[in-house]
Amino acid sequence: MARDLPVEDPLIRMQRDLKRAQGKKPEDIKWGMVIDLAKCIGCHACTIACITENSLPPGVVYRVVLEEEVGQFPHVRRVFTPRPCLHCQNPPCTKCCPVTATWKNEQGAVVIDYNKCMGCRYCLVACPYGARTSDYGEWYTTDTPDSQGKLFGRKAAAKGYESRPAAEYGRKWPERGHGSPIGNARKCHFCLHRLAVGMLPACTTSCIGRSTIFGDRTDPQSLVFEMIGSPRVYRLKEELGTHPAVYYLK
Repeated sequence: MARDLPVEDPLIRMQRDLKRAQGKKPEDIKWGMVIDLAKCIGCHACTIACITENSLPPGVVYRVVLEEEVGQFPHVRRVFTPRPCLHCQNPPCTKCCPVTATWKNEQGAVVIDYNKCMGCRYCLVACPYGARTSDYGEWYTTDTPDSQGKLFGRKAAAKGYESRPAAEYGRKWPERGHGSPIGNARKCHFCLHRLAVGMLPACTTSCIGRSTIFGDRTDPQSLVFEMIGSPRVYRLKEELGTHPAVYYLK
């Protein structure tokens, strides 16, 4: 059995790919992701890692894992499809924003400026993948009672987790409850703040089946470039001409 194991963990190779990409000019990098559905077991580890990394409130999820039952009895199985923002290269969401708060950056990632976003939610409707959500300012601890003189309760829980400033885009946002990103459209951003310091996206490092591959899709030496060349590859709703930077393997 040991002979069937890979020579190295794909994360090690992706880390090397990331280091090599950091040596390029920013405009020469084009981030991409490949999700191998044959390896995804629907554990939702990527969803939880993303929520924790970005301090996401109730109702805001960047990394949904869709579940589907296929086949006919007795040959029935479940298929799990992680669906982050697909970072389209022809994104319909950016074209409808009346204040240009969302756009595609030089590395191919679709981003949002929370200070510009006015919460009209046009982009939520325009996204054909349902990859955007709106932050309505909700709290997990809303109905949690406080107990005098104790180390638990709403205030302690909120201070320890929910009120933490979001780390997104490498900018210093205010504590939750004091402005953006409350009231804004929110979505996956390929963990750009982690990439800037040489770390892979949280969903990639937390995937126990190594089904999520990430890197510079223009680098012929990268694992993500290799996976995009697989005959198993496809993209969601390709007929729309959105050209997603997230690929899937059947």
